[in-house]
Amino acid sequence: MSKKLSDLVSHLTSSSREHELVEFKHNFHSAEEIGQDLSALANSACLHNTEQAYLVFGVENVTHKIIGTTFKPYTKKAKGNEDLIPWLTGKLNPKLAFKVDVTTMESGLEVVVFTVPAALGSPVTFDNVSYIRIDSYTKRLSEYPNEQAKIWRKQASDWSAVICDGATIADLSPEALATARILFTAKNPNLADAIALWDDVTFLNKAKLSINGKLTRTAILLLGLPESEHYLSPANPTITWILKDALNKEKDYQHFSLPWLLAVSEVYAKVRNLKYRYIPEGSLFPDEVDQYDPYIIREALNNCIAHQDYTLGGKIVLVETEDATLTFLNSGEFIPSSVEYVIETDAPEQKYRNKHLCNAMVNLNMIDTIGSGIKRMFDIQRKKFFPLPEYNIQNHKVQVQIIGKLLDIAYARKLAQMPDLTLSQIILLDKIQKHQPIDTNDLAELRKKGLVEGRKNSLSISSTVAKQTNLRKNYLELRGLDDNHYKSQLVAYIDKFSPTKRADIEAYLLDKLPQVLDENQKRNKIKNLLQAIKKEGLVKVSGKTWISINP
Repeated sequence: MSKKLSDLVSHLTSSSREHELVEFKHNFHSAEEIGQDLSALANSACLHNTEQAYLVFGVENVTHKIIGTTFKPYTKKAKGNEDLIPWLTGKLNPKLAFKVDVTTMESGLEVVVFTVPAALGSPVTFDNVSYIRIDSYTKRLSEYPNEQAKIWRKQASDWSAVICDGATIADLSPEALATARILFTAKNPNLADAIALWDDVTFLNKAKLSINGKLTRTAILLLGLPESEHYLSPANPTITWILKDALNKEKDYQHFSLPWLLAVSEVYAKVRNLKYRYIPEGSLFPDEVDQYDPYIIREALNNCIAHQDYTLGGKIVLVETEDATLTFLNSGEFIPSSVEYVIETDAPEQKYRNKHLCNAMVNLNMIDTIGSGIKRMFDIQRKKFFPLPEYNIQNHKVQVQIIGKLLDIAYARKLAQMPDLTLSQIILLDKIQKHQPIDTNDLAELRKKGLVEGRKNSLSISSTVAKQTNLRKNYLELRGLDDNHYKSQLVAYIDKFSPTKRADIEAYLLDKLPQVLDENQKRNKIKNLLQAIKKEGLVKVSGKTWISINP
């Protein structure tokens, strides 16, 4: 290897200690550890405004003495017997063009150097988790929200603002262009007289669809003719609507191409927005509402368009099922830290993936800038007592599910009737109902307010909530009764069927135990209950047979 690389190693080891841009190791420990370090170094390089950081094997991490390594990166295997380098590449997102070099120092000792480019535009994740270097330690980036926000603000070049060389107004749909004028005028009624006098070039500039008379990808995406989509390559400007039955079998589908300004209304028209009738509690008269509020459909679809990562080449998908569910799917990371954060702050985002596109969509009244769209979607569903929107953010995709009917068994929806609960608290309780993990601090807050009971792995609504929402039956099914009740049931069963085996006792009691317990937890509870009644002298045991003390 070149002397340049050896000189680099010598320079890196001359530092008095490890820091955010260099990690030293002796030998290979695990593939996961390397992946976490690569994520952390890329993100730290971004924060320190440097082009790259380094992971070096063959250096003692305290003294920085070059001691050599036996690590062979190009022959080492990761999980599943996959070669290490491609395994790491596949686990890192966005794709990280790191380099791996092996060099022999003048001392004859071998050293391995990973050169890690800085993150650009979004944090680099490993296995869907992003990391950061804090001094000489690798930490989860989520623990440092200020640093996370700084990385997002260092946005890469805006894909949507790129000029489409050779594109002219002839590449735009006349109908879409006319519609855009109408929408822009409605957004700016005080400029109506002036807008009517603008030529097309002036209008496109004013609406932020073009830059200095040159058409951008935004202009083609929103107003372009279908045959103009080649200007957007390798993006896939397609919205697909799919209809499935209640068994998830596909029944119909349709693809929608450019211009998307018109396609949004066409997709909306495909959705079978039926009327839903239900009788509110305490009333003899039914309410009739749309299954899906029109605002929710348009907001979710326009958000997919505005925030899609077009560099990934994916299409936008809307799946409608006949059991009253809409699922919207687009490619790209969810830029805010969480949906809960968006609802809590209720303010415009500081950064957008496609800023030029977002500005144009604001000007055409497709989206707004007050940052309340997602919260409004939750509030609409809450006021109808319909299930709250369900966000699934993973594998570099954002999925939003909207349910257009009442679910009485979903107790969290009923919590909307409790006026003293905040929307954030309702969302947390909804997660508990779905057995989804919640933050320790959030759990502590719910306990403090008396909203939940049980251990962290078997949480349920509290008796107070059950009482206020008329869900006493649901509460008992979830939490169960006290141990004395179950012990008396066991004693009565053994008295009646003595002698009896443990398997028969479990079969009798399993379905009667709380729903928050899984099967193993239920069996352990039965074991503990049996030991308790044995110690109390209420039954006897001989081998694996349980015997009544009342002949």
